[in-house]
Amino acid sequence: MAENTREIILDTLLAIERGEAFSHKLIKAVLDKYDYLEGREKAFIKRVTEGSLERQIELDYYLNHFSSVPVRKMKPLIRCLLRMSTYQLLFMDAIPDSAVCNEACKLAAKRKFHNLKGFVNGVLRNIAKNKDNLPMPDAERDKAEFYSVKYSMPKWLVEYWMDAYGEETTVSLLEGLLKIHPVSLRFRIDLSSEEKESLIAAMEAEGVRLTQSPYLPYVYQLEDVESLSSLPGFDEGVFTVQDVSSALAVEAADIQPGDFVMDICAAPGGKSILAAEKADKVLSRDISQAKTSVIEENIQRMQQDNIAVEVHDATIFDEAYREKADVVIMDVPCSGLGVIGKKRDIKYHVTPESLIDIVALQRQIVENSWQYVKPGGILLYSTCTINPKENEEMVEWIIGKFPFEPEAQKQIFPGIMEADGFFYARLRRKNVE
Repeated sequence: MAENTREIILDTLLAIERGEAFSHKLIKAVLDKYDYLEGREKAFIKRVTEGSLERQIELDYYLNHFSSVPVRKMKPLIRCLLRMSTYQLLFMDAIPDSAVCNEACKLAAKRKFHNLKGFVNGVLRNIAKNKDNLPMPDAERDKAEFYSVKYSMPKWLVEYWMDAYGEETTVSLLEGLLKIHPVSLRFRIDLSSEEKESLIAAMEAEGVRLTQSPYLPYVYQLEDVESLSSLPGFDEGVFTVQDVSSALAVEAADIQPGDFVMDICAAPGGKSILAAEKADKVLSRDISQAKTSVIEENIQRMQQDNIAVEVHDATIFDEAYREKADVVIMDVPCSGLGVIGKKRDIKYHVTPESLIDIVALQRQIVENSWQYVKPGGILLYSTCTINPKENEEMVEWIIGKFPFEPEAQKQIFPGIMEADGFFYARLRRKNVE
């Protein structure tokens, strides 16, 4: 490994702890900055940073057991250093324990913590010595505490899901969120089988592994890919990054040729682009220029010329589009619990209070946007979360208050389906109010 690789990881974890940016954005920025490193070094940075964050609750449980100083009282640098080193000891067999301990001590000294080298060394060697017999909470006494540590999920969230979905579904969900989440790629739906197979062969020739989704024939999961933008077909706009759950939601809207579709919270534009491949015209909106710029960038690359992009706040009704849309895609801001597997720090920031606050915003969007749907048209309500209050209960609220009837709805659970956590509901506006 390059001499500074572990220090890059340490600084990234410190930046995440300081809240400088969401982890997935920070990690991407770091990998872009150090793009000159070898592929194996970048893979090491990505894995240890993401893994240390993903397993933080579990790592802290072990550290609290083997350390004389509680994790919460440690210096931030020492805390991050011990987490990343413990992750390597427990989850990366190819690295000798002695190397992990020695590198951690060197790094502590380099960062002016000479006096804590012995402490760092002692904690890590103790964990290494006991890694086949690590402590765990008593599952019989407190199942939620046991699952919280085993799957590194806040205890209150484990309890919340167990109350909502039962123990078996919750365990499957927790396991699913910890699995490797490959990049998901969606080919244009107008590609012929021959064109698609030719592209797949060209990607595989570059060492990329593709696996077709079991749910949609045009969605594939990618592994062993360093840069999407360098893949055959990227510049030509024949594929885009989109999880199968998001594509399934658009499919559920049953968009027809000739339809006018409004996508009111559209960034980064994946649903808008798929809708445009099916519809006559799409109006793609989001709240800021920063968000619409991302949509426009993706539209241009995908060469989709039947999408108009506008900055608009979905909580404000636009009279010009009253009853104009055959389909309104309402993928509202949400708690994001379904994508914890890709955005690992969500679980440390979400609170019971924030779940209540987000529902209020979602209702405001629904109240100001439902009237865009023509009588007889479709409202597609969706979120990337796993929370009855934002999903099933929201649908009940919509049909109780506005002239819609439910036609289909689905909660997607990682671990039960090979997809991000997602919810969608197709609601048809009644012809007579």
